[in-house]
Amino acid sequence: MAKIVIAAQIDVDPAQREAALKSGRKWIDGALTQDGCLRYDWSADGNDPARINVFEEWSSEQALANHFAGPQYAGMRDHIGQFGITGAVSAKYRVAAEAPVYGPDGNATHQF
Repeated sequence: MAKIVIAAQIDVDPAQREAALKSGRKWIDGALTQDGCLRYDWSADGNDPARINVFEEWSSEQALANHFAGPQYAGMRDHIGQFGITGAVSAKYRVAAEAPVYGPDGNATHQF
């Protein structure tokens, strides 16, 4: 069973980004309680005042399917829609290999 990673960027009205992040906390916390949710976070992009970065990691496709079918996803979708979305991109990835970035010698490595 392969993990699933989602990476997304959501652009909102810059004047509303902080409010969107703060008030979205309940949806983030709710997703983190779901079976198979390993990581779920929204964060402010340091280079773009309108952008929210989204990172999710799920234990399986079924865990992600359950999330999409449940109230946490619907709540998040409806919540973020209130903040003037001006653009969004997202992609999901099925993880074929996983390894630490740093080897035993403490150096970063591109190898798996």
